[in-house]
Amino acid sequence: MPTLLELQRSFGQCLLQDPDKDMSALIVDQGFTRKDRLEIYRNTSIGVMVGALRLAFVAVQHVLGPEFFEAAVRMFVAQSPPRSSWLDEYGADFPEFLAQLPQAASVPYVSDLARFEWKVNLALHATDAISFDVAQLAGLNERQLSALCLHAHPAAHLIHCDFPADTIWHAVLARDENAMAAIDLADGPVALLVQRSATGINVMRLNAIQWRVAEALFLGQTLGSAMACAPGPDTHAALAALLASGCFATFSFTDQSSKREIRRIQP
Repeated sequence: MPTLLELQRSFGQCLLQDPDKDMSALIVDQGFTRKDRLEIYRNTSIGVMVGALRLAFVAVQHVLGPEFFEAAVRMFVAQSPPRSSWLDEYGADFPEFLAQLPQAASVPYVSDLARFEWKVNLALHATDAISFDVAQLAGLNERQLSALCLHAHPAAHLIHCDFPADTIWHAVLARDENAMAAIDLADGPVALLVQRSATGINVMRLNAIQWRVAEALFLGQTLGSAMACAPGPDTHAALAALLASGCFATFSFTDQSSKREIRRIQP
């Protein structure tokens, strides 16, 4: 007799990956046939996952069309079933799946659009946090600032796209056919900061210097190291724009002596 865990795994494989798997010994044949019972569960499970990805990839579904989108999701589910019961986390691999899907090759920007929408999804479901007050940095000396680490807000994400995914996303959600027709796919690549605010999702295009500084800080490098990634007269302006966006929630110091010289590190 299989354990509960073994039964659950076999059942999951039978529903999503291996419909021909023999589960007859474990299914009661009463009222409905064993096959019909499994089909009810299979349709319900797949329907729930299709619904979850429809919510996460609204613009992608519109671009591909509902029928094509559902067919793609069903193939994706069979290849990459959920690893968690929290469906808000499901779909991270869908953009890469679309990039490898031959049938989607006629829409070259769709994987970038999906990657962008996944960042939007992450921002929407991120935990709440308050952006730190930049005034807290006032009075820090050069050594302290160099040792400072700025920690990204949980609802702020960076993404680099070959195509203008932000413009496409806005036009699709607005159902603006004129805006869609005016999109120049050569208007890329784009570097984007995606974050949630009190009014919704904000998207900020970053120039090359802002991107290098932001990327370094989001990866956990110190402020001194991040500023060294893009030396030049515009580096401080790039940092100021990032700080003004509210994309950082807390800060800390890599060096303990700097940490002792300031009483409050986070709001």
